Amino acid sequence: MGKAFLIANKFGRGHLENQRIRNGRVTIHDVAAAAGVSISTASKALNNTGRMADDTRERVKRVATEIGFRPNALAKGLLSNRSFTIGLLTNDTYGRFTLPVMAGITEALVDHGVSVFLCTIEDDPALGKVHVDAMLDKSVDGIIASGKRIDRRLPVDLSNLPVPVVYAFTEGTPDSVTFCADDFQGAALAVEWLMGLGRRRIAHITGPESFVSVRERTRAYRSLVGDTLPVMYGTWSEAWGHAAVAQIWDTPGPKPDGIFCGNDQIARAVVDALRERDVRVAEDVSVVGFDNWEIVAAQTRPPLTTVDMNLKALGREAGLTVLALAEGRAIEPGIRTLPCELVVRQSCGGHPVH
Repeated sequence: MGKAFLIANKFGRGHLENQRIRNGRVTIHDVAAAAGVSISTASKALNNTGRMADDTRERVKRVATEIGFRPNALAKGLLSNRSFTIGLLTNDTYGRFTLPVMAGITEALVDHGVSVFLCTIEDDPALGKVHVDAMLDKSVDGIIASGKRIDRRLPVDLSNLPVPVVYAFTEGTPDSVTFCADDFQGAALAVEWLMGLGRRRIAHITGPESFVSVRERTRAYRSLVGDTLPVMYGTWSEAWGHAAVAQIWDTPGPKPDGIFCGNDQIARAVVDALRERDVRVAEDVSVVGFDNWEIVAAQTRPPLTTVDMNLKALGREAGLTVLALAEGRAIEPGIRTLPCELVVRQSCGGHPVH
């Protein structure tokens, strides 16, 4: 008698199967043997194909999970002509906008067995082409382009690629699917909140007028407040926030009782500048920011009420859309604007007046 026969006699064939599983990678053969079905049936059950009893399909899946079976990505890709990878291309090297977008993309795709890899190109067209070529060499199923602002394209041509391209928080081509936050709606949330608190002289300190996002937020502000106060355009910096407060408070006349800021950096500086002038933030002047950059908003004293652009949700939508396109589903091109959300902290004070 052979050694294998003696061991099988003593411990049973199940022990031999388990021993083989422990000694190497669990294969479809192992799943089939453990579930008591053919290899063909096991494969169909795991891929949700073929006809079989529901309890058989569920048993195969349960056994596969219990013994730690993981499909071979290369084999799976060869069968479906897909690599199960998505490329994320961005010029946002600081990651302020791209990282939450990427978190949403990854969250959306992980359950589909799809991996995401990030390439940063700064504003270098040559580097952008290198990364795009590398993505195509790796046979990515699609590319998501993301950036630092919604009205600028990445410095690389992504048209006419052999894979689908979806744009998130950057300008896309006319025939593409593009996702961006609804700046008008977000700004309206902020101003309406201040008005609900009883604030009547609301100033707007924001970034450069050349940004589409700035113009959209200003349009919402104007639609609610009117032309009572001039919009103060400047840079996306704390220095500008300090300078704007100095400009307002050093000019004779009534002062604002509410300030809506174009981003959280400006807002934090506004809060600091008001405190330095012994103006009580929340009690005397309510301040609202934009972006919900938590490292800034939560560290402001008092913590900052601000508008969240829901970039993670935006990333999830972009991820699911590029997956759908990679699977050959038809998606109508165009710009999708996703709603923003007001995150209320202590920089406003009180409760809305209804």
